[in-house]
Amino acid sequence: MAMRRLTTRRVLPAAPRFSTYTARLRPSSSPVLRSPAAASTGGNGAAVFAERVRPLMVTDLDTFPRRHIGPDDSEAVEMLQALSPPAKSFDEFISQVIPANILSTSRELLSLSGKAQSQILDERDVAREANEIAESNESYTSLIGAGYAPTVTPAYTPYQAEISQGRLESLLNYQTLVSDLTGLPVSNASLLDEGTAASEAMTMSLNALPASRQKRPGKTFVISDRVHPQTLSVIKSRAEGFKVDLKVVDVSSPESLDAIKALGQDLVGVLVQYPDTRGHVHDFRKLADAVHEQGALLSAATDLLALTTLTPPGEWGADIALGTSQRFGIPSDSAAPMPRSSLSRKTSSERFPAAWSTREQHIRREKATSNVCTAQALLANMSAMYAIYHGPEGLKAQAEKLTHWARLIQAVSEFYGIETEKSSLDPHGRVLFDTVILKAGNATPRLSTGPDRRDLEILLEKVIKESATKNQSVSYQEAFEAAVQQVGASPSSELPATVKRTSEYLTHPVFNTHHSETELLRYIYHLQAKDLSLVHSMIPLGSCTMKLNGTTEMEIITLPGFANQHPFSPAEQNRGYQRLIDELEEQLAAITGMDGTSIQPNSGAQGEFAGLRVIRKFHEKQPGAKRDICLIPVSAHGTNPASAAMAGMRVVPVKCNTTTGNLDLADLEAKCKKHADELGAMMITYPSTFGVFEPEVKKLPGEIGADVCHLNLHKTFCIPHGGGGPGVGPICVKKDLIPFLPGKSPEAGEPMVSSAPYGSASILPISWAYNKLMGTDGLRKATQFTLLNANYLLARLKPHYKILYTNENGRCAHEFILDARPFKESAGIEAIDIAKRLQDFGFHAPTMSWPVANTLMIEPTESESKEELDRFVDALVAIRQEIRDVEEGKVPREGNVLKMAPHPVGDIEKKFWPTVARVDDAYGDLNLFCTCPPVEDTTQE
Repeated sequence: MAMRRLTTRRVLPAAPRFSTYTARLRPSSSPVLRSPAAASTGGNGAAVFAERVRPLMVTDLDTFPRRHIGPDDSEAVEMLQALSPPAKSFDEFISQVIPANILSTSRELLSLSGKAQSQILDERDVAREANEIAESNESYTSLIGAGYAPTVTPAYTPYQAEISQGRLESLLNYQTLVSDLTGLPVSNASLLDEGTAASEAMTMSLNALPASRQKRPGKTFVISDRVHPQTLSVIKSRAEGFKVDLKVVDVSSPESLDAIKALGQDLVGVLVQYPDTRGHVHDFRKLADAVHEQGALLSAATDLLALTTLTPPGEWGADIALGTSQRFGIPSDSAAPMPRSSLSRKTSSERFPAAWSTREQHIRREKATSNVCTAQALLANMSAMYAIYHGPEGLKAQAEKLTHWARLIQAVSEFYGIETEKSSLDPHGRVLFDTVILKAGNATPRLSTGPDRRDLEILLEKVIKESATKNQSVSYQEAFEAAVQQVGASPSSELPATVKRTSEYLTHPVFNTHHSETELLRYIYHLQAKDLSLVHSMIPLGSCTMKLNGTTEMEIITLPGFANQHPFSPAEQNRGYQRLIDELEEQLAAITGMDGTSIQPNSGAQGEFAGLRVIRKFHEKQPGAKRDICLIPVSAHGTNPASAAMAGMRVVPVKCNTTTGNLDLADLEAKCKKHADELGAMMITYPSTFGVFEPEVKKLPGEIGADVCHLNLHKTFCIPHGGGGPGVGPICVKKDLIPFLPGKSPEAGEPMVSSAPYGSASILPISWAYNKLMGTDGLRKATQFTLLNANYLLARLKPHYKILYTNENGRCAHEFILDARPFKESAGIEAIDIAKRLQDFGFHAPTMSWPVANTLMIEPTESESKEELDRFVDALVAIRQEIRDVEEGKVPREGNVLKMAPHPVGDIEKKFWPTVARVDDAYGDLNLFCTCPPVEDTTQE
């Protein structure tokens, strides 16, 4: 009998979903598309089917929106009917969700190179276009350095702790890596890039001062003149809001110690680069002593790979280490930062609970000094695996190889009469890590060695061709052979004792075990098996938008032309990137109805800060009174007031209606009148933080409309979260604000808000492709189904749970809030218990206790099918019955399945579970059967 069950007749493929004009093909239907004539003789069902598909070509059935959007059209009809009250059509439904005065009727959303795109583009065409764009980038080994280096990623293929054990363990590995190499006891993985990390170090130094010093009118943060230029630019954008003066000095000079001491109580802290942007390494012990004597903190921006050979900052007196682990297998236009405080901790039974410290912006709001929200967790995990793969000895060998090559370049250059900058710490003046400065007349190139021999060849060729005199200009082969004979092929990589590392690092077994590709692959898969992701079930995290990231979108970011482009490489080498970026910026500007875009912010919170800073700088250029007050609803995400405070604005909260969640217009009007002369901006979230389209929103800005619109590409536009980043949070602005957008280089008029001119550039092709693949109609349809899926869940759950904040029609926007507060009294059950219990049903929980404590915010996205939505509802309904059992005294208030959830598999977690029972192989070999469909399935009635 067991074998008979395994050898049932072949089942037709899963029912494909057609576009707007087609019915769904059911399993019992023939997969053959008949002509209308043939269909007319095949029964009414076949005739209707053929009539429905007649307007379409066969290729129209194979469209990206059809696969991206979960429910098909027949299911949409069922879902519309299931609403309370039912809706007769999509148009009627949308009119009940979105207020008429803001509902857009325009069909020209996307502007691509000046042409509106309403049609859906084929995935193959988009892939070909992406390949063409990538190939038009000229890929050279970059000589620029300044914190960005070419790297080779080995070709190995956080929310609820219990089902995020894999990523938490990997992040703990990353933290161990950072802590060991920097020589500091505590580390985290939650910042964006080196410039952002340096800004956080500045505000951290400010917060560490006594309150009396924080309030002083004169507050100075000292920065080394050898800090990477882009880092200094980002710090400038932050320092203004905190009224901190920046003083750039040569911290390696004896005079700098006297200057720092002279600042006295005004000193906030000091930032140095180690190794610095010109490749030099300094002994900062005396500087550290001087800073500490003033009661301030010393921060070191550093390179993790260099710290395998150099004395770690924690051993020579640094209080904060920051920088980038981009050297560890990350493309050079991205950065995994090295930040500063604890993320995870280990408990009994090898469990890793998330130990996120409460984000200060949610508690302190307008008094917060940080708005960090999105992390670079995916890149941190990549760096951790890179370190595990190479191990401590492999990483050290890489660092020594770079030093060897840099010294070889230095020696060859000097052999040809090109003077180089000498290290003051080395008795022979040799470079101490990977960067050589050539003194070649007016042009002084910076050469940073890369990860393979070919880089050395290109560097030497550039030195000889561009820096040598005409009579010295010889071929690379001749030059190299002649120079090596004179200087020797193997200059020593030995370092002076003053900066040479002697302490151990990466001694944990995880960094000394998985050095073969096979072992690393198994370790990665062991970790990922502990995590729930979208491959398992929907992740209904409200405010996070965990939707499908399509394969076509993801594949193109691996194209070579998008990978190792230096962020500051010449424009002529990045024509492809510039075309893609220009098109994406045009798309976003058209969608938002704005005139200009900056995609530099690499998180949502950073986009908030960038947008408010644009407004702030605009007002500073206008005559009249200072306009620095920003009105923000009390319901807003904590990053909103924190971002405003960071931009130097004063936050005035606006009340919300406790019943509807909408803005209190009377309070808004009163606040506007009170602060009329100083009012600079109002910042709102739309749809609102409570998940509804407020009907009176147009009364807020009047007829002028919005001036800045901030977006999250890592949510709405399909860039994956990766367990917490990387992200892209662009801003779109009106024409008058374009001059105040973030600068695209350290030398630009406006400071940068990220370390790279285009933020996380390597993931921008994802959103570009999404817009191309969806087209105007596809994006509109995705929005409709986002709203329908949310309202369908709301309608099905409303009989079982209290729902907060719907509009006057009982509808929500793309998310809604399920109220768990009544259960605390009735059953001793809270939102966290429901969240834990959902794991037993195979689901990640919705967002918990935000924006209202002890509630669950649910967002399904357009990618989820009706079947998955129903499965999620069934789980929550079953959980509601379990709560009712507690309420009715059938089960105890403590020790029930909710209080004990989730229920783990324990010691057998590494076992692979077969999907079928025992198979009789011999019987199957001797009893073959035909896999073709039975005759009755192919005959006509």
